[in-house]
Amino acid sequence: MKTIKKLFAVALIAALFTSCYTEEIVVVDPYVEVDNGPSLNQVLSQYEIFYVDIDASSGNLTVPFLQKAFTVSFRNGTIFANNNLSGLGQNGGGFGIDVGAYDTFGYELDAYHDLDGDYSFDVRVLSGNEIELFHPSTGAVYILVGYQRSTFDYDLVFYNNIHYFLQEFEAWEKIYTSEEGEINPFDNENFLQFLPAGQSGNFRSSEDGNGTSVNNIFWDYDGIYDVNDVPGDFYLKTLTLDYNFPDNEFFDLTVIDDETIELFQVNTGTTYQFRGRGYIQFRTATDGKSKNAPKLRKKTADIKAEIKALTEKKAAALKK
Repeated sequence: MKTIKKLFAVALIAALFTSCYTEEIVVVDPYVEVDNGPSLNQVLSQYEIFYVDIDASSGNLTVPFLQKAFTVSFRNGTIFANNNLSGLGQNGGGFGIDVGAYDTFGYELDAYHDLDGDYSFDVRVLSGNEIELFHPSTGAVYILVGYQRSTFDYDLVFYNNIHYFLQEFEAWEKIYTSEEGEINPFDNENFLQFLPAGQSGNFRSSEDGNGTSVNNIFWDYDGIYDVNDVPGDFYLKTLTLDYNFPDNEFFDLTVIDDETIELFQVNTGTTYQFRGRGYIQFRTATDGKSKNAPKLRKKTADIKAEIKALTEKKAAALKK
């Protein structure tokens, strides 16, 4: 009988200890995502436009659609770009023109450009409003700086890149010559053309009569042009036309509107106005079958180096 009681007591104690122990089971929800910060879509949509900082970008090879753009925007799967300075701030409500589509996977950006094809970028958020786009296939690195349209300084971009604005028309036709000023040879020149730096120079001029078709203009002179800042006046630039022949011409350059410039000839006191003819929009045609010659932006230092090289080449030729 005592043995039975002892066994009963042991069983009772074991039952009591078992009832006091509760096993905690943790169920892990495999669909709960860990918050690692904003998604790439959130980063891209945080700013309305991104300025493409060519001077801060790097790489020996380029991605054409970024190299030609002043700004890009990523809006609900569509890429917009401001490739031209004429109309900057007005075209597309400030976004520019529709140039393609995009998609994101993690921090990979896949861009599908209407003209230049498909590109995949690894995206890295830098400090503040800057992001880095790295294109593994070419090694090109682009720095984009984000802004809202209401606070973006379109004028600053325009005047810092005004040499490209001069290249956005096939020709500039003289529409006004002031009565003030000394008579000089430039009075006879009715057309100017500004080009990227080439073998013999990057501007041409013509004495053909007003109204001549752009395709029929005979270019009488060529040479090198350069645009420089005027200290203390952000909106005024100097334009030098370094002719191969005859002498050089020096002007104060003012932009009147998106297709009109004013040149004040310093030496003679004469004012001229020129209007752009044959606007060049740097994008593919809507039918996808034709396109304008691409304009690719260069670093400021590279442009100055090209101008210097052309000037030295001209000086060497004159010594022969």
